[in-house]
Amino acid sequence: MTNRMLLNKLAPVTQSIESVVELLNLLGKVSRPLPDAVELPGIFLVLNNKKDAFYVTSARSCSCPSAAYRPGQRCKHQRRFFPQAPQSKSTEPEESMSIRPTGKWPGGFNGPVDIDTINAKIALDQKGV
Repeated sequence: MTNRMLLNKLAPVTQSIESVVELLNLLGKVSRPLPDAVELPGIFLVLNNKKDAFYVTSARSCSCPSAAYRPGQRCKHQRRFFPQAPQSKSTEPEESMSIRPTGKWPGGFNGPVDIDTINAKIALDQKGV
């Protein structure tokens, strides 16, 4: 069986210092001192605080622990390097995963009430009172 590294587009993988230094040398960029961030098309390689690895950050995902602990939310690396949201508000994953009720009862009420109360409120609203 041959060992092949397959590109996984769904989950970025944290990269070692050695692999990023090799990449920088290949691209002809300075690797000493080690940069805090390396910009590549569509992604950033961000040096972690312990300075022992680089997180791979894109507009949609990040390989940092915060992104793993808070799925569907943007981590600080994404907010820093990709300030605009990648999707519109209506399709954000955190909204679809929320257990918070989104709809209201007729008349703008938040729970079951007497239908006469609802009709009276609607009638007052229509009169402009």
